[in-house]
Formats: sequence, structure tokens, C-alpha cells
Amino acid sequence: MNKTASEKQRYDAFPLFDSHFHIIDHRFPLTPNNGYLPDDLTCAEYRARMAQYDLRGGAIVSGSFQAFDQSYLLDALRSLGPGFVGVTQLPATVSDDEIVALDRAGVRAVRFNLKRGGSEDVRHLDTLAQRVHKLAGWHVELYVDSRELDGLCGTLMSLPAVSIDHLGLARDGFGTVLKLAEHGVRVKATGFGRVNFDVPTALRELYAANPQALMFGTDLPSTRAPRPYCAEDFLLVAETLGDEAARAVFFDNAAEFYRASRK
Repeated sequence: MNKTASEKQRYDAFPLFDSHFHIIDHRFPLTPNNGYLPDDLTCAEYRARMAQYDLRGGAIVSGSFQAFDQSYLLDALRSLGPGFVGVTQLPATVSDDEIVALDRAGVRAVRFNLKRGGSEDVRHLDTLAQRVHKLAGWHVELYVDSRELDGLCGTLMSLPAVSIDHLGLARDGFGTVLKLAEHGVRVKATGFGRVNFDVPTALRELYAANPQALMFGTDLPSTRAPRPYCAEDFLLVAETLGDEAARAVFFDNAAEFYRASRK
């Protein structure tokens, strides 16, 4: 797509809370996942990639290759500063003191990576999600193929706060994602190059199901995605939903959900 001057201006027409991106820095421990290790995307490189946006904050999400390491995340939170929060992976044996300390540093959620691994096993989902919410008000995030959600629906609906990555990935389970959104589960409008369905239709249906559910993110650097993030993904949201809804999806919904201001 050739970008006109007016299209370029629209990149900073909306404040943005980037609800899903990864910082990868080989100064810190990385664990190969099925033999895969990503290239770096440092804080400085991320800022450079986002220079054309009105970036107000975002959520740094721990990937499978970062396992339970917190050192990279704490460093990234210090580097990126106010407005940015962390989504970490934790073992079920984590102490209350560590959860509280991570919360003070800006962490706001725990992730279960059912697609790639590297996180705690799903059998601990209910207990750990309830625990971190009671201790620190955190929510739980799932990287999961939506075709696997049927067996988790009851648990997810009983949890205080949940989000699902990348629109749920699969067309065959999208009805379950819609059902969860209607019950208050948040859904990340991320990873458009990862899904196997029509993104504009999914965005419209999810926004109709729950205007607070959708949260946009770049998914940078789009590790292992068949098609990585491109700026046209951002424009697609605005063109599909219109300006009023886009403002909520680009900023309001995620900033509220992540409690982005530091304590």
C-alpha cells in the first residue's frame, strides 16, 4: 500500500497504548524454544520503530524464550519509563513478596503461553490467576489457539480479569472468543498476520460484542509470525471501526485495563 500524506498523519492522530510487544535484549537470559531464539529488539530500537505514533505507553510481554526471567523486564520497565507496564511469566511457586515487588516495578499481569510453552502449566491457571489478582490486582493473559478454549471457558469466566492474545488466532474457535468477550474477557487486536480469518470482520464483531474488549497492539517484533506487523495494521483498525471506536481500541481500553499509571 502506498501511503499518502494524510495516511501518514493518521499514525499520530490517536494516542496509543501498545498493548502487546516484546523487548528482546541478549544481555539478559534467553532460552531456546523448540530451537528458536529471536533477534534483538531493544528499548531504543522499539522507540525508533514507534517514532511516527503518538505512543503514550504499552505492555511489555514476556515471550516463551524468556521463561521466568525477570531481569530483562525490570530493566525494560526502567528504560521505557512511566506509562509502560509488564506482563510476566511466573511459576506457581512464586512467593507473595516477589509478586508485590514486581507490581511495584510496574508488572500488571501474568501470562500463560499455551501455544509455545515457556510459562507455567495450565493446570495452575485458576489458582495463580486468583492469587495474583487478590495480591496485586493483576489479570491473566493467554496465548492460546481459540480451538482449545472450550474446555477453559468455565474457568475463564470465573476469573476476575482475563485477556486473550492475537484475536484467538483461529477461525474455528472464534465463536468462543466472542462469547468470552461478551462476558468481559479482553481480546488483543494484535498479530493480524498470525490469524486465519478476515480481520475487519473479527474487529467489528468483537467491538459489537463488547466495546471495552478490544485492545490494539503492534506485536513487535512479531517473532515467528507468518507476516510481521506493518503500519497498515494500525490504519486498518481506524478504517474498520471509525474514529470514536478506534480511540477506545488504541488507548482507552488498554490503559484502563493495565492500570498504566505506576503506584
